[in-house]
Amino acid sequence: MRLYSWNVNGIRAAAKKEHFFPFLENSRADVVCLQETKAEPGQLPPEILNPAGYLSYWSSSRARRGYSGVAIYSKNDPASVATELPDAKYAQEGRMLVAEYPSFFLVNAYFPNGQKDEDRLGFKMGYYAAFLAHAQKLRKTKPVVVCGDFNTSHREIDLARPKENENVSGFLPEEREWMTKFISEGYVDTFRRAKGDTVGDYTWWSYRAGARANNVGWRLDYFFVSEELAPKIKDAWIEPAVMGSDHCPVGLELDL
Repeated sequence: MRLYSWNVNGIRAAAKKEHFFPFLENSRADVVCLQETKAEPGQLPPEILNPAGYLSYWSSSRARRGYSGVAIYSKNDPASVATELPDAKYAQEGRMLVAEYPSFFLVNAYFPNGQKDEDRLGFKMGYYAAFLAHAQKLRKTKPVVVCGDFNTSHREIDLARPKENENVSGFLPEEREWMTKFISEGYVDTFRRAKGDTVGDYTWWSYRAGARANNVGWRLDYFFVSEELAPKIKDAWIEPAVMGSDHCPVGLELDL
């Protein structure tokens, strides 16, 4: 099973650029998870809402139009699709879809950004805690695959300039500690499992100062699997050459 995750930073804007539809057509993906769609289904033309060969599922922000949002394109109809976390505090921003497949639950998540202020950082950390509890509950039924924009780089090798960003949300000690806790609870970083401790592999670049051209980036986008699925990891990768967003797609292939 071949899966992709991509923060498109606005699905309508991304679809107007030259890479989006060729990426879908050439990906050979069974499932494509999108984050930061910034749109409701009723705002989308048919070619975005239902690309050829895919069923689609959407979660949009109820708190603010044109904000956040996630979607799943799937070649096969999941047994069920749920939106949002059970806690109402975290269920307003269109940040999650959970699709049930025969061998696993797929969680597509767009985690909050904590850079705005202390309140927003607190919201992010609360969301992390609620998410982990929910993932562990799902895992009691079947294994879990988690993908999306975590808005945190876990280790120093996961961003180009770690020392300069020690006090920046996205690389704060408490954010990194939560990533470590998540892994310690039995979730495997599939890219690191497949590729090892490589450097220079990033998934997000600022639009400023030629960051992408100079590969001054952060690895914010991940595929994790609960450890019982780890033997099924066939490959995991990053596709920095795919343009159209400030993020690039990440992929995972499972031998199920």
